[in-house]
Amino acid sequence: MVQSPRAEPQRAPGDPAPRPVVRPLIRPTARRSHVPPLGVYVTPDGGIDAAVLASHATAVDLCLIDVTDPSLDEHDPNRYTERRVEMVGPVYGVWHTHVPDVSPGQRYGFRVYGPWDPRAGLRHNPAKLLVDPYARGFAGRLRYGPEVVGSVSTEREPGWWLGDPYGAADETDSLAYVPHSVVVAPLPPPAPLSRPRIPWAETVIYEAHVRGLTMLREDIPEELRGTYAGVAHPAVVEHLLSLGVTTLELLPIHKSVAESRLAATGLTNYWGYNTLGFFAPNAAYATRAAQEQGAEAVLDEVRGMVHLLHEAGIEVLLDVVYNHTCEGGDDGLHLAWRGLDNPVYYLHDGASPAALADVTGTGNSLDFRRPRVIQMALDSLRYWAETVGVDGYRFDLAVTLGRGNVGFDPDHPFLVALQTDPVLSGLKLVAEPWDVGPGGWQTGSFPSPMAEWNDRFRDAARGFWLDAPKQGARGQEMLGLRDLATRLAGSADLFGPGDPPLVRGPVASVNYVTAHDGFTLADLVAYDHKHNEANGEDNRDGSDNNLSWNHGIEGHTPTGDDATTEPWQAIVPPRRRSQRNLLGTLLLAAGTPMLTAGDEFGRSQGGNNNAYVQDNEVSWLRWALDDAANDLLETTRYLLRLRREHPALRADSFFLGSPRPNESDPDLLWYSGAGTLMEPATWNETYRRVLQMLRPGPTAGDADVLLVVNGGLDDAHVTLPEQARADSAPWELVWDSSWDFPFVPEDEAGPRTSVTMDALSLQVLLSPGR
Repeated sequence: MVQSPRAEPQRAPGDPAPRPVVRPLIRPTARRSHVPPLGVYVTPDGGIDAAVLASHATAVDLCLIDVTDPSLDEHDPNRYTERRVEMVGPVYGVWHTHVPDVSPGQRYGFRVYGPWDPRAGLRHNPAKLLVDPYARGFAGRLRYGPEVVGSVSTEREPGWWLGDPYGAADETDSLAYVPHSVVVAPLPPPAPLSRPRIPWAETVIYEAHVRGLTMLREDIPEELRGTYAGVAHPAVVEHLLSLGVTTLELLPIHKSVAESRLAATGLTNYWGYNTLGFFAPNAAYATRAAQEQGAEAVLDEVRGMVHLLHEAGIEVLLDVVYNHTCEGGDDGLHLAWRGLDNPVYYLHDGASPAALADVTGTGNSLDFRRPRVIQMALDSLRYWAETVGVDGYRFDLAVTLGRGNVGFDPDHPFLVALQTDPVLSGLKLVAEPWDVGPGGWQTGSFPSPMAEWNDRFRDAARGFWLDAPKQGARGQEMLGLRDLATRLAGSADLFGPGDPPLVRGPVASVNYVTAHDGFTLADLVAYDHKHNEANGEDNRDGSDNNLSWNHGIEGHTPTGDDATTEPWQAIVPPRRRSQRNLLGTLLLAAGTPMLTAGDEFGRSQGGNNNAYVQDNEVSWLRWALDDAANDLLETTRYLLRLRREHPALRADSFFLGSPRPNESDPDLLWYSGAGTLMEPATWNETYRRVLQMLRPGPTAGDADVLLVVNGGLDDAHVTLPEQARADSAPWELVWDSSWDFPFVPEDEAGPRTSVTMDALSLQVLLSPGR
């Protein structure tokens, strides 16, 4: 290793670590009111300005790395040469420098000097080349081993290296074993930066994985499958538009790496919730041509994807993971934040010896009590919004981002910044409103204009249509109507409180039945239990609380089996109807619906409810559809068309159940199966499983919409209520979840005053305005 004159003295392997030297504070060269912006930026004179936070360090080197022998393996140290530039500082904890004659494409990293005192939370180790947390691009791959662990390490299992949390510093140079940061030329805002800006009430979110969405799509050129360019291919755009999707939410595309445990077993973190770079796209999702051209070409491909989707009128949200990093626990990787400023970046438990506080379940949590951590997240968000052009974010484990000194704080500085920042406040912002720490469930607690994933909607829909009938089929008491009705009406109990009350509206509730994490829609109706053996954790991973129902037999219809033969004749039709019940509940409820990619045509993961390591056909969407899949696809399109065409199904404000000012009719009415208004006492009757929800059209000429629910195990005859307005036309049936294909049979057409419903079914009726 090339030694800096400021390096700590070298020790022979096995020598005890000396006690840390107590040094006076480093004298700053100048105190400025303006701290240099963090990161590396190309300057007009053909050089770069660099700045990095390392507030506890005694010295920092900027390391410029060149590939001098490309014929050698990328992990051979002789492949590279390194030039070190001493950085100036610290200025309020920031070290900075200017280097002339450095061009875009230059590889670089940092080496940080200072005390190695893990018991005090200090982990400076100049033997380890550190990536820039603000890097816009990366080159090279991570090779797992003792070289990328900060302390002297041991092999826990073959190929899985962990450091001694309080051991001596490992002095092996990591330069050839870690990704290198890359200088990226400044890019102008996307031209034109024209966001679709879909109103929340009209928003339909589609959650997808860049790679999994197109890997098996044969009408996309092979070189584009699994890439950013593939996502924007006309075949994908047409599918999204034909569904009625307005907003594409992509699983994480920030630069990420797999956990050491996974890498040791040949698996990868397919979902990408293990971030190495908050400013750089994952190059593995770019086309091979872009990867070969380098970091700037990868970024251009991402920008191109966003631009093409915008041209089609589709918004792009990114699932972002600011709650933790890829470095893991105290015994984990030493790649960036741990070596730069471990006490500042990471949340610690406050004990002695110092240990990381893990409220994310990943081994570490970023400390959002620290202004510099908040700054990093905000800088990253602005960068992706302004340079790439994305339309918003879904924040993974967002409670961690709002944790102060006494737990979650809805007035946390980071959340206040999201509300007030001139760039970010105008975007779509969605919280996953929980983490695994104390007080971690906070659904409904985030401030406007943020929306939130509504797990209560998920559980109510699954509970009513799947878990309760499963219990009822066993002779047990079934869940009543109350919770389902609350979710259908927009979850005012969760999102209504505030000052002033009701200001967030039902659109703050991102309704979902499935997500990337958990069973798919098709698996919900085919499995009572998870089947995660392929994940290599002996089926211990993944949730056991799935609220699913296999309808009598575990697993899908065997390949080649005729679904009309026993025992499938009695199983398949109810399963398909259950899928339609869940889709109808999701897409017609008040709130913002989120559809998981593939659910529209019944994608299965074979019962795996935690497929985060399955970068294969378990997770990829299979686009070769049979008749049943095509029928479900048409049903999804039809339900979203109903939502799009009828304003009564797109509530922008909470229902009052009474006339609004200058209106004569209530905005929501509930009826029993007998066609009479629901009385307060009847809501608590657990045996009651038939309900009618009447949503009048908001303006003259708009159709009234009636949702009729039969959650019982027997067919039901339902008397329809009178029309909400005297000038409304009679009720007409437009959809029944018992139909395989969404068309009105001739014998069901025409006006009606009552309906007969199959067991466990959902109907939609319209009363057109005159």
